[in-house]
Amino acid sequence: MKVRTVNYIFRQGLTGLWRNRTMSIASIGTVAATLIILGLVITLVLNISNLADLAQMQFDEIQVYLKDDLFIAEIDNIGKEIRMIEGVSDVIYESKEEALEKFKESWGEEGYLLDGLEKNTLPNSYIVQMDNLELADSIVKDLEPLKGIDEIKYYKEIVDELLKAAKFVRTIGLIIILILILVAIFIISNTIKLTLSSRRQEIGIMKNVGATNWFIRWPFLFEGVLLGLIGSIVSIMVVYYGYQYAFNAITSRFYLMLSTYIVSVDEMMKKTVYIFAVLGVGVGALGSIFSLRRHLKV
Repeated sequence: MKVRTVNYIFRQGLTGLWRNRTMSIASIGTVAATLIILGLVITLVLNISNLADLAQMQFDEIQVYLKDDLFIAEIDNIGKEIRMIEGVSDVIYESKEEALEKFKESWGEEGYLLDGLEKNTLPNSYIVQMDNLELADSIVKDLEPLKGIDEIKYYKEIVDELLKAAKFVRTIGLIIILILILVAIFIISNTIKLTLSSRRQEIGIMKNVGATNWFIRWPFLFEGVLLGLIGSIVSIMVVYYGYQYAFNAITSRFYLMLSTYIVSVDEMMKKTVYIFAVLGVGVGALGSIFSLRRHLKV
């Protein structure tokens, strides 16, 4: 394609946007709204999935918290009894000091805030690993009667609920997104239709002097792609700054423990920028193609 032809396509595409700026703004807004909702759905799904993965890791290992008033010999006996339970593959003892160190690590750079604690209130515990996750319920039943155990952490229900929530959010989000994509394609198609109507006489002259079909089509296709691309850029900015604000608010000093469970801003944007750009351009191109097929007889 010649440089002169490319310049013509760009110039005519931008002219079409300006001539029908009201519809162009409506098209950009619809694409942006669609992708912003998509960003919200992706945010929820990724964070719920992250929570489910972390909970799944916890679920793979049953945490058995011990009472504070136990002697070393009593703690050792409990460990031996746990090892004898059918389905247990390994038992790891975690002292309250080790638990505190893990807790500090989960706080990251703010872990030093825990150095001022007058007393370590975390319990000693055993981490119970299983041969098969299907044996978890029976292992927990065998653990409950043992003396010296204060609490048993078992995350199966949490994992199941998180996975159900992720599936629900994904399904509802996809339905809403499909509806909005159809609306965006419809509005972009009508924007291109208006441009076609305003240039119908010019197009007729171009056909009479020998212009090829694709030479006539390209400016309209570019206009649709540009509408979708601008909409995607707007949505990326809104999602980026919105998620950054929410992330900073949630992971502030008072909610620092939650930072482990929330997907970082950079990781979130890596997973969404390309999706937004491709969808924006795709919606714009589809809107143009539908309009060209229906209203441009070349």
